[in-house]
Amino acid sequence: MGEGVSAEDAMRQLIEGNWRFMNGIPMGPNRTAKRRRELLRGQRPFAAILGCSDSRVPPELIFDLGLGELFVVRTAGNIPDEGALGSLEYAAEHLGVRLAVVLGHTGCGAVGAVVQGNRPEGHLEHILNAIRPSVERTKNDPGEGYLNCITANIADAVKTVSASPPVLAELVRQGELKVAGALYHLDSGDVDFLPVEDEGDAGEPF
Repeated sequence: MGEGVSAEDAMRQLIEGNWRFMNGIPMGPNRTAKRRRELLRGQRPFAAILGCSDSRVPPELIFDLGLGELFVVRTAGNIPDEGALGSLEYAAEHLGVRLAVVLGHTGCGAVGAVVQGNRPEGHLEHILNAIRPSVERTKNDPGEGYLNCITANIADAVKTVSASPPVLAELVRQGELKVAGALYHLDSGDVDFLPVEDEGDAGEPF
């Protein structure tokens, strides 16, 4: 299904699916035994999602999609570490995905831990260190500081994915891959796609 699906069509499907989820009328597509058998021949997801591991933010549910439709990578704080970048490379280069979305969410505990100045031991420090530059840059901005930091963390992850050599950056340069940021609202179920930081985009995802 993914091969041949443009980034624009993929975005449309995500927006439509989230609308169904948010309004309590999910279709729950492609979750049957027949679909499982079809996927034995291989997968062709139409979009890749780098999302947070938070149990309240399952991409297939909030976009009302089913088996084989999304290539999902999840890390706490939706950080684009080496494993996440390699996974996105596989989705784009080998599965034909043309849209990658960095999906953050309100109330993100990983970002909140950095805002509060937590310094945990163990591997959690790797996660917080990846988020810390976004928080330090934006925590004093006007408005809701915590939300500003969450949004900045998403935007920085989008930049990292888009500029990741050698595969992703080249696909973006060639126009073969679009990378977008999105914010999921835990209270409403709505997903806001963030505007690309580029003149002339007029608030559109891309």
